[in-house]
Amino acid sequence: MLAEERFALILEQLNEKRTVTVQQLCDHPTAEEIYDKAAQECPNLSLGTVYRNLNLLADIGEALRIPTPDGGDRFDGRCEPHYHVVCTNCGNVFDLEMDDSYIQKINEDANKCFDGIIESHTTLFHGLCGECAKKLNENK
Repeated sequence: MLAEERFALILEQLNEKRTVTVQQLCDHPTAEEIYDKAAQECPNLSLGTVYRNLNLLADIGEALRIPTPDGGDRFDGRCEPHYHVVCTNCGNVFDLEMDDSYIQKINEDANKCFDGIIESHTTLFHGLCGECAKKLNENK
């Protein structure tokens, strides 16, 4: 089932406040960013409600929590295995499209070095996004 299909099913089952929260997950937002946008559509929404719903979605596997170096977790509605890049200049988080076989190979290689069972892993790359890299090159 595609992520969009999963979210469509979830959206049907969630209340208005949770629906507003889920709709905001496309760009790896923080809870505060979701709250700022969602509160315009749902004025009775509280930041605590956003945090509770994001944590619930992460706990049930319908969102990913991405810890970032600045201390603010970001959230992603795309739950299949994939990597992220955080821009060290603007702080935005981006999906990094890589071949799925590479992700599986890392799990297999890690299992060879571990006296247990590796089920998954997360990797967060750090660098400049295309826009920030372009600005840096223009200023040289």
